[in-house]
Amino acid sequence: MFELPEKFTNFKQDFPQIFEAYEKLGEVLHQSAKLDNKTRLLAKLALAIGAGLEGAVHSHTRKALENGCTKDEIRSVVLLSLTTLGFPSMMKAMTWVDDILNSLD
Repeated sequence: MFELPEKFTNFKQDFPQIFEAYEKLGEVLHQSAKLDNKTRLLAKLALAIGAGLEGAVHSHTRKALENGCTKDEIRSVVLLSLTTLGFPSMMKAMTWVDDILNSLD
């Protein structure tokens, strides 16, 4: 559905053992989570928003969409950040999410 960023694919090619270990850790963490898949995906998006990580927000928005989360659910996560992170941070996150959501239109 989405093309992966060049930096990501280059890292995967340049450091295959590190990438494989990172992927394995992610799999173990996801399997051990006591959350349903949709909740886990939206929580990961919320964490990326809270940390102010543009690339991670893009990535977790894509993953959420690919796994059945709706645009409204994704935007709801962004809106929930308003009272915790403040208006400017929420707007920044909405811009990053919309980078992905608007690419579908």
